[in-house]
Amino acid sequence: MDMDFSSQDIAFRNEVRAFLQNNLTDRLRDGARRTPSVFVEPDIGMEWHRILYRQGWVAPHWPKEDGGTGWSPTQKFIFERECALAGAPALSILGLRLVGPVICAFGTPEQKARFLPRILSGDDYWCQGYSEPGSGSDLASLKTSARLEGGDYVINGSKIWTTHAHHADWIFALVRTDATVKKQAGITFLLVPMDQPGISVTPIPSMSGDHEVNAVFFTDARTSAENRIGAEGQGWSIAKFLLENERGGSCYAPRLLQSIGRLEQLAQTQPSGSGGMIGHDPRFRDRLARVRLEAEALEITELRILAELAKGRAPGPQTSLVKLLGSNIGQRIDTLRLELLGPDALQLPLERPLYGNEAPEPVGSEDAQTAMIQYLNNRAATIFGGSDEVQKNIIAKTVLGL
Repeated sequence: MDMDFSSQDIAFRNEVRAFLQNNLTDRLRDGARRTPSVFVEPDIGMEWHRILYRQGWVAPHWPKEDGGTGWSPTQKFIFERECALAGAPALSILGLRLVGPVICAFGTPEQKARFLPRILSGDDYWCQGYSEPGSGSDLASLKTSARLEGGDYVINGSKIWTTHAHHADWIFALVRTDATVKKQAGITFLLVPMDQPGISVTPIPSMSGDHEVNAVFFTDARTSAENRIGAEGQGWSIAKFLLENERGGSCYAPRLLQSIGRLEQLAQTQPSGSGGMIGHDPRFRDRLARVRLEAEALEITELRILAELAKGRAPGPQTSLVKLLGSNIGQRIDTLRLELLGPDALQLPLERPLYGNEAPEPVGSEDAQTAMIQYLNNRAATIFGGSDEVQKNIIAKTVLGL
């Protein structure tokens, strides 16, 4: 297996670096760095989205005929790596990485013409209706129902932990259209407009003080049968396709390495309390070195997956391995950040956003202001997108044959 970049790949990397140098503003970098929640707020995320859209680089994971870049798997990795290392805002995956590829793969020509251009341009903002009260890890047990009346589906039920539903124009939802068959076989994938009387959104504030997730309630909400993706009962197969993109479709390691690099810089400026800086403390340096080695090993794993993709092979269960490792390494980085910043990291401001002219004054430093919020928000990293237990079961069954 050859994991070295070719001369063409290096030339592409230089092109990406030049683009980032010219287009990634200090405002965007600062907003991304000082956003402690999992998703950046739309004002920052969509500004960067539209810059990439004008460049033609916003959807590298889509087929070229549907508006993608036509890049090789290696070029996609290089692009994501350089964006992460440069501190660019992470784009919302809900439209670009989740429902967009579903429409590309399973949508009709009419659905592609209607929805894909508005996802690319950022004119439509999406949220995901999967989890329900009592149906999280066991997603196939979902109860939200949809019945066909004339040309519309009428939807009743609720979804929970719905990220950015309060910003969304559309929700893509798994619904039960047949309760008489095996639970996986009775699920259908629908696209539903959010702006209608039958849908209400209730905030779920996190313990960090962020409003990122919501509960969504459907009471005779409606969507046209033309907004069904695939056939009735095909939703479970489509959901599995989508979850591969959510769990391992993006590179984890570069953003982890970027965070570790920031910790290494901070360690050179934080007093240890014994006459030096924490960066000189051998015990802290050892722990920081260990987490860097784990992140670098994860990057090698991602490069191995990249080599398989370059041969035209599907990512498969390796995506679960990447999700499992990436989430846990990220949580260890959060813990080290708290220990590094000490008492200053205990602050928990409720004002948002933490960037811009109206941001609250930090205690100690801007890094300390976001440290506890990041720690609390990222406790969910080993749950959302498939919990650690789910990922371990997938690896045990599909890789180890247990």
